[in-house]
Amino acid sequence: MFSRPLTLEHALYLLALVLALGLRLLHLGVLPLSDVEAEWALQSLAIARGEHPAVGPNPAYVHLTALLFALFGASNFWARFWPALSGALLVLAPWFVRYRIGRLPALVLAFGLALDPALNALARQAGGPMLAVTFLLFALVFWLDGRRSLAGAAFGLALLSGSAVWFGLTVAALARGLEFLLLRTVGKTGEGAESEAEEAGVELDATRLSERWRPLIWGAVSFLTLGTLFLLSPSGLAGFADSFLVYLRGLWTLSDVPLGRILLALPAYEFLPLVIGAFALLRAVFHRASLSLRLGVWALAGLLWTVVYAGHQTADLVWFVFPVWALASLEIGRYFDFGGRNLWLVAAAWGLVFVLGVIFWLAQARLTTVDFANPAFRWQWVILILVPLIGATAVILLGYGWLMEEAFLGGMWGLLTILVLYTIGVTTGAAQIREPRTFELWYPEPRVGRLEVLLKVANELSVMNRGARAALPVTIVGVDSPALRWLFRDWSLKQTDVLDPMAMPELLITPAGSELALPTAYRGALFVWREMGNWYQLSLQLWFKWFVYRQLPVQQQDVVLWVRADLMLDSPTP
Repeated sequence: MFSRPLTLEHALYLLALVLALGLRLLHLGVLPLSDVEAEWALQSLAIARGEHPAVGPNPAYVHLTALLFALFGASNFWARFWPALSGALLVLAPWFVRYRIGRLPALVLAFGLALDPALNALARQAGGPMLAVTFLLFALVFWLDGRRSLAGAAFGLALLSGSAVWFGLTVAALARGLEFLLLRTVGKTGEGAESEAEEAGVELDATRLSERWRPLIWGAVSFLTLGTLFLLSPSGLAGFADSFLVYLRGLWTLSDVPLGRILLALPAYEFLPLVIGAFALLRAVFHRASLSLRLGVWALAGLLWTVVYAGHQTADLVWFVFPVWALASLEIGRYFDFGGRNLWLVAAAWGLVFVLGVIFWLAQARLTTVDFANPAFRWQWVILILVPLIGATAVILLGYGWLMEEAFLGGMWGLLTILVLYTIGVTTGAAQIREPRTFELWYPEPRVGRLEVLLKVANELSVMNRGARAALPVTIVGVDSPALRWLFRDWSLKQTDVLDPMAMPELLITPAGSELALPTAYRGALFVWREMGNWYQLSLQLWFKWFVYRQLPVQQQDVVLWVRADLMLDSPTP
């Protein structure tokens, strides 16, 4: 990439990478791991400690993270590091297809991937989905760029990244089928003609025997090396097989997340690529632009399979998000053509649309504070409907009065400015890097509560009695929580379903409402263990409030930290 002197294009890709790293690494280790995240991190920790646990259907993450734990110690930051890093590196993928989609659209796509709320949310979660997306997409772009060995290596790593990769491969196969059915009559014209000709040339070279075997060899090497962790953890290969079985079970096992809530994530987070991508698709239909039409078919395949797949989760929409961003980038690339334009008219149209966009957002926010039975509520709806109509009418009138192309260009930049600001706002929430924490659709529930407070209290008790952190033994009774086990990973930890009635553990964690019948006295304090959004009892007004502020009524599950009374400062002297 940097074999030649650095150019402005290189600098902009570097800026996109820095932006992506900042959004994904900022406060990465602050929040405790959820039960889902901790399940994977505990497997990595066991391997780093020289144990031989059964590796679940996510061997790439488990083995890579085990290396970090062995080198730097186990922490929330290192548990989430590989997904965050891979998510940031994804912004470099457009570089390898910049001559196929255009250098300017490729740059726009890089910044879009850096800012995207869904990709930021997935990249900040310990586990395999982000690794699956990154490795599989890099396998694709390397293949298209003629780097077949790298493509094979990336594909071998993708196969070890959990059931998400099988979902992505199914979407790819479905997209090819839909493309055959829907685009057979599209000639090799428009945006994709030149790139398809180049692809045909590359395929011709690929018929050579060495080129056929090289990606397979590199794929096998990467697969076996990481799948067995240099033969230190051969059970990773069983985890690979298990990932396929997990995916198959999802074909008939119904998800606990309603489909409507999953689809809500698109307008709630992906408004920019949806709106601009729709303009690109309309243009492609009229001009028979094959590249844009193929991206549209890919997006359609991702959406259809998310709807059809019984075990769907919100994270599955990422296979829809990527092609929609590519579509939007092709369209946005057209908006940089200012040559010979009347810039004053462009600026006037931009300012008009921007101001109307701000009014639209304030009117929407107002809906969260107005009683639906109040007549003023109906006027707010009228404003919401009128503002876009006024904006569109004003742009058209500007165009007829002066120049339509300038009016359209300025109007689209005004709309794009509003959508970029909106995307930045929802990204900071989706990435959980702002306070207070909000309920986001990209995170599986229940989410963990303030377990860091529980750990802080336990450490203070340990220092007070033993002079060091993590020095008191902890017993967990009746609470099956990987998040708690991860929290106390450095402690002497015992977990049981039934406590010996004659036992006298120093620190004891039980579900809220539990009563102790032990030979000595204990003192207890409640701590929030899990939090769930009350999604099923929301009024229309509360839905609007969530859409604007991401606020929900919360249901909590608590645990009790019991401390043996003689460990407290005010305990009576024997």
